[in-house]
Amino acid sequence: MSTSTTSSPQPGGLDQTRTKRPFGMKDRIGYMFGDFGNDFTFILQMLFFMLFYTKVVGINPAHVGTLFFAARLIDAFTDVGMGRIVDTSKPTKAGKFRPWIARGAVPVALASALMYQSFVAGWDSYGARLAWMCITYFLWGSITYTMINIPYGSMASVISADPKERAELSVWRSTGANLAILLLSVVMPAIVYVKVDGQATLSGSRMTMAAITCSVLAVIMYALCYLLVTERVEPPVLESGERMGLGSLLGSLFKSRALIGIVVAALLLLVGNFLLSGMLGYLILDYFNDGKLQSIAQMAALLPTFLLIFIAPWLGGKFGKRETGVAAMAIGGLVLIGTWFLHLQGNPTLWVVLYAISQFCIAIFNFLVWAFITDVIDAEEIRTGERNDGTIYAIYSWARKMGQALAGGLSGWALGWIGYQSSKGTNITQTQETLDGIWMYSTLVPGILILLVAFALQFLYPLSKKVVDQNVATLKAKREAAEAAAVR
Repeated sequence: MSTSTTSSPQPGGLDQTRTKRPFGMKDRIGYMFGDFGNDFTFILQMLFFMLFYTKVVGINPAHVGTLFFAARLIDAFTDVGMGRIVDTSKPTKAGKFRPWIARGAVPVALASALMYQSFVAGWDSYGARLAWMCITYFLWGSITYTMINIPYGSMASVISADPKERAELSVWRSTGANLAILLLSVVMPAIVYVKVDGQATLSGSRMTMAAITCSVLAVIMYALCYLLVTERVEPPVLESGERMGLGSLLGSLFKSRALIGIVVAALLLLVGNFLLSGMLGYLILDYFNDGKLQSIAQMAALLPTFLLIFIAPWLGGKFGKRETGVAAMAIGGLVLIGTWFLHLQGNPTLWVVLYAISQFCIAIFNFLVWAFITDVIDAEEIRTGERNDGTIYAIYSWARKMGQALAGGLSGWALGWIGYQSSKGTNITQTQETLDGIWMYSTLVPGILILLVAFALQFLYPLSKKVVDQNVATLKAKREAAEAAAVR
């Protein structure tokens, strides 16, 4: 593979002080491994954290939901703080973002494993069990995961300046996430779900060992990301000579229609999709009473999405990312709403088919969403003259976490509203009214929220294909002018 070397850095262009290999498959695969590593702990939490603490440890689901919401309030400070640290830090020999992958890999893996220690269920004190849940969750989600996820997500904009290559990174990142989801949602249920007196339930000891295994695999994935990815793009030289203060920067970003639009869309999507994911275990175990069904449903939902490695970039390039997202979210939301009317308690096969269709539509947007963020970063560079990859990504990341928290909180609160009875190592048959409530919060409510994502993209988010193409041309001309001036 060829490389290029020059003697001096070019303002706003490529860092050419060292030999850099061209963007290629190593970067795509390496970036994919990064999200694969992230999701060995993130998807594990999404799918099993509430189940573990309600069914094994015996925590009230409303308390779990409140924890999710409280943690996201804290993340407003830790995420943005980490973004600012990244933006203001000086690059090392390994780059500006990659060193954080190495620093955070082991701490986030350890924190994740601590959350699923089944010996906690043996404690008589409810307060002690509740405290363990809260402390380990804050350690994982608000500290260690933030320390690695913000630099990782921001890194896409310095791996390449080419919008096509950034879209490819978004697709490969989502592929890594889907590989993790496939592994965790298909393999994990077969390991951690057992039958006790004819009732499907979650095994605490098996969950502990599975979580430790996921942590080890996460560290391996992070190491591969660190080794394979190369940073290439330097931030532009500021005309003013210094960055805006944090207060001025945040004030400016809160006026950004592009950022507000994608944040609103992200909140709605995360609340809807994570509510569905959070209720999935209860739908499988209580509504259908078949723990093995989750593996079948997730395989049916996930395997077709790998076609999006090829389809999603084409759709985004042909019709535009915003335009593609609007259509996909509208169809996915309508499918879920239609599913609610069918009441499929006695027909899990049809539910699996409709669930798979809705998830494929949602995946179309998810495969492109990280390229939306680089479009927003480009738009803000044009608007303000300053590039703040880390801070903008951090705000978006916090919005995603808020969506997750609201979904998690809604999942816990909704279970309380519909009269769900939590258990601690015992099996409880839920009432039909409760089962109907689980069905509603697994279909109708997320369907409405996902449909609203389409409206947010259409009417709030301004970066249509035409606008994005104009921004790319503007920044290309700006960088070429800066390089020409530097040569003179």
